[in-house]
Amino acid sequence: MNAVAEWGPDIGKKAACEAFRLSRASFYRHSRKEDSPGAKTERPAPPLALSSEERATVSDVLHSERFQDKSPCQTYATLLDEGVYHCSISTMYRILRQEHGCVPERRHHVTRPNYAKPELLATGPNQVWSWDITKLRCITKWSYFHLYAIIDIFSRYTVGWMVAPAERTALAKRLIEETCLKQNIEKGELTIHADRGSSMRSKGVAQLLVDLGVLKTHSRPHVSNDNPYSEAQFKTLKYCPEFPDRFGSLEDARAFCRYFFNWYNTEHRHSGIGLITPEQMHFGLGQRIREERSKVLRAAFALNPLRFKGREPQPPELPEAAWINPPRPEKESVG
Repeated sequence: MNAVAEWGPDIGKKAACEAFRLSRASFYRHSRKEDSPGAKTERPAPPLALSSEERATVSDVLHSERFQDKSPCQTYATLLDEGVYHCSISTMYRILRQEHGCVPERRHHVTRPNYAKPELLATGPNQVWSWDITKLRCITKWSYFHLYAIIDIFSRYTVGWMVAPAERTALAKRLIEETCLKQNIEKGELTIHADRGSSMRSKGVAQLLVDLGVLKTHSRPHVSNDNPYSEAQFKTLKYCPEFPDRFGSLEDARAFCRYFFNWYNTEHRHSGIGLITPEQMHFGLGQRIREERSKVLRAAFALNPLRFKGREPQPPELPEAAWINPPRPEKESVG
């Protein structure tokens, strides 16, 4: 810039700018700034623009108690029906944006807490339990019994259950405490996961878990996938062929659940744990059973290998771990 100003009077400003490969517009703009530092060039108001009084009126209308919860479109249409016109819809948006920094929504919205996604890993029994409560219909209309069930997510073993006439924090505390004693749970080795029901989030249950040295986690609101093991177990329960439409009494419900959970733990070959029973998985018998199955399949293969197309069959693998929301692998950056 200084060189152009120095050589300009001798060879001309155009030639000087071309010699230094500088735009003449940039040179003149720089010169004006030096001549009047700090001066700002104000754009003239368009002749059709609203006056300052009219803009203030529109702003007051948009922020009035009557229209503060309505969009500019709704405000415009309402006033137009009443025979009042201030400006166009786009001008209303422009006033909100320029003078107030408002977005089209000016209402005070509820700030929801950010619930973290639970990520739980179990590599053996009695590391992570999941519990939930479901309703069982009885013969009286709009009346239910409540089934409390606790499942080990690694072995799918139902470690504790109870049927009660109501959902109570005291009942949940009793079930959890008795189940922890029955399974010989030590402090710091167990995490209990549940949804966000009233009993699950109660202070009584939270205090009991602190006393037992048990960690607790909760599902995100309205996300059933955060508690998949309890949900799947209740589906198996209610799709059982023997499951009645309604229970005649509390004792009927308890008798059926006693039968179901005994079958579920000791007879049900669970597809999620290599088609062995939850009881076998929970008490460490899974690998031995898989080896016995391998012997049977090996003998069948030796008897007729062509039937298996030359490949020795293998029993289903046993899972090494069980997850609630396994972490997703990070995508590798390309390039």
